Amino acid sequence: MAYQAFNLQGKSALVTGGNGGIGYGMAEALLAAGAQVAIWGSRAEKTEQAKAQLIQSCGDAARVQAFVCDVGDEAALEATFARTVKALGGRLDACFANAGVSGKGKTLLDLSLEDWRRVQRVNVEGVFMTFRAAARHMIESGHGGSLVATASTAALEGAARNSSYGASKGAVTSFVRAIAVELARYKIRANSILPGWIVTEMTELSIGNDKFADAVMPRIPARRWGTGDDFGGLAVYLASDASNYHTGEQFVIDGGYTKF
Repeated sequence: MAYQAFNLQGKSALVTGGNGGIGYGMAEALLAAGAQVAIWGSRAEKTEQAKAQLIQSCGDAARVQAFVCDVGDEAALEATFARTVKALGGRLDACFANAGVSGKGKTLLDLSLEDWRRVQRVNVEGVFMTFRAAARHMIESGHGGSLVATASTAALEGAARNSSYGASKGAVTSFVRAIAVELARYKIRANSILPGWIVTEMTELSIGNDKFADAVMPRIPARRWGTGDDFGGLAVYLASDASNYHTGEQFVIDGGYTKF
């Protein structure tokens, strides 16, 4: 018999940025483990395509919800969150704040205040507002839950030509540690995931560049790029009862990149 702590039947989860890459891999795994899942995306067509693919994958349209939301817009986020909880039957057990944008490779000298704020708006403020809405719901319901933020190994390393992005992900890890302590009394745990080089729409230009690949691939002990599927198992663990005593942690998923 399968280890029942990983069984997510009866649980529900929200994955922002769930219409592709890491978020899609998480959503697909959560559904496979039995959860109801809602995904958010900023582009309607891509989000609807992802919804259709997830329904095909799990074979149960009733367990998949999808909404278009700009996580940097407070009013839109609050309204979409309320619609999401209603669509999930009034309960949210796990919230994955995965939506993010890149820094577009600008140097510090070329970085404008507008460029800086564009990244912080989504990567920091979006996570803050998403988790605030989720925590309020979980506290009011009394059942607790799991908050999981997607950060980056850029929070640990010097992200040259990407300082706005690295700063945003460093802020997320610090924020998560703080709320892990603050919310534990409400049976809410908070953790962050730090991906390395993963094949996503955001990284396709870098990974597809031969010069970049030749320089970076030898530094990855696993000798491959990561994929969204590599995050499914961790997503299930963090949404499940198996992680009830695990909070305030940073999970680095990078094929050994930061250790070599």
